[in-house]
Amino acid sequence: MDMFEDSNPAPGPGNNPEFTVSELSGAVKRVIEGEFGLVRVRGEIGRVSRPASGHLYYDLKDDRSVIAAITWKGQAGRLSVRPEEGMEVVATGRMTTFPGQSKYQLVIDDLAPAGAGALMAMLEKRRAMLQAEGLFDPARKKPIPWLPKVIGVVTSPSGAVIRDILHRLRDRFPRHVLIWPVAVQGEKCAPEVAAAIRGFNAIQPGGPIPRPDLLIVARGGGSLEDLWGFNEEIVVRAAAESRIPLISAVGHETDTTLIDFAADLRAPTPTAAAELAVPVRLELLAALDALSGRLLHGVAQVASRRRQRFADLSRALPRPEALTGLASQRLDHAVARLQAALGLGLMRRRGDFARAAGRMQPALLAGLLRERQGQITARGEALAARLQRRLDRAEAQYERWSSRLEPALARLTGDASRRIAADHERLQQLSARLDLLPVQRLSRLNESLSRLDRMRESLGYAQTLQRGFAVVRGDGHVLTDTAAAAKAHSLEIEFADGRLTVGGKAAPARKAGTGPASDGPPPQGGSQGSLF
Repeated sequence: MDMFEDSNPAPGPGNNPEFTVSELSGAVKRVIEGEFGLVRVRGEIGRVSRPASGHLYYDLKDDRSVIAAITWKGQAGRLSVRPEEGMEVVATGRMTTFPGQSKYQLVIDDLAPAGAGALMAMLEKRRAMLQAEGLFDPARKKPIPWLPKVIGVVTSPSGAVIRDILHRLRDRFPRHVLIWPVAVQGEKCAPEVAAAIRGFNAIQPGGPIPRPDLLIVARGGGSLEDLWGFNEEIVVRAAAESRIPLISAVGHETDTTLIDFAADLRAPTPTAAAELAVPVRLELLAALDALSGRLLHGVAQVASRRRQRFADLSRALPRPEALTGLASQRLDHAVARLQAALGLGLMRRRGDFARAAGRMQPALLAGLLRERQGQITARGEALAARLQRRLDRAEAQYERWSSRLEPALARLTGDASRRIAADHERLQQLSARLDLLPVQRLSRLNESLSRLDRMRESLGYAQTLQRGFAVVRGDGHVLTDTAAAAKAHSLEIEFADGRLTVGGKAAPARKAGTGPASDGPPPQGGSQGSLF
């Protein structure tokens, strides 16, 4: 007993329960989840990871602690705010543990910005990033068409914005409007607006749907959170990439979104966007009328000034009679002098001709003829002498050539006779072939004619009559239907062995296909009976 009382043994190992690792992890998980349940945590988002699985992994931190956070794939698409590093948010979710790494984490179901200051800070950061990429560069902006034919509007189809735009366009200048319905706030806003801008740009010109010449992205006023979809990077990039000029009309005049910087033109309100898109038709008509009036007035003034100028110039010009009177008088004097000069010249010529005619006598003409005849005789003798000399030279030259050619002709005589004999024999052969050619040609033509005649006989209608057919004629014409037969006064049927008149006597038998048969007794047999 003393021994047991004095001793104080340590508790044995079997007094505490034993847990497996999984049991202990499960117990901790149940304690944490049961103690906290649904919680709301405010903090700054740290690193953000988006793996291919679609889940979102990020950290919530403050100046002293960090909590791991996760948003499952199914819930990530429904978050009102996409988590970005540096954003201050209020996260709503459940505390749980991750046994695989012995840590606790927050499963977040919803994220909300932790005030306008955080949103503005994130907005400014995003604006600076996109501006650094050159998306807001004024050089990228395209001019707005003065009078677009087709206007594409990206907005909600059920809001007052689209009605205001259509009403304003109708008042100013009616145009063809294409509406692409989108959500203008919430989680679907940004992807739908970006898809609408890219969809309008994808329309091909000349297709079934007209391609817009101008785009208007419009939404009514709202808070910063309501307009946040138009600050998303996907919307800003789609607006900057648009090949169609784009007018941003998001919110009221005091509201500013990032799409306003990327658009080609910013309108303070949707109604103002419609006013910027088209001019006022009535004002254009009035301006056109004013310009037309000014043009007509200017033309009238110019014409009046020109007429006055012509009148002034015409008064300074002399009269036509004063310009042409002196010249006319000089012309009359010249005509009178010309007539007198022509008479005097004619008289002088007549006197010269009379004196020359007095000197023209037969002896003078005979002497002139003898002189001309002597000249001709001398020229003939000289020409005959020249021809004789040329003939003598030609004969001498011929004698020289013939003396040189006689030996060569003697050598060629034997060869020439042989060639002549060969040519004569060939000529006889060709003559014989020529005599046979017409005979052969006539034989082939006769055979071809015989074939054609046999074909004519086989294809003639007389052969058809031999096979049991007949030809019906009415009033001397061949009949092909019952209506024509009913109208005929007399009918005649031609068989292979003759013709038969209906109600009369049969013509004598003859070869079918020949001329009309001579009158005679009807053919024997059943033709008469078979007809009736």
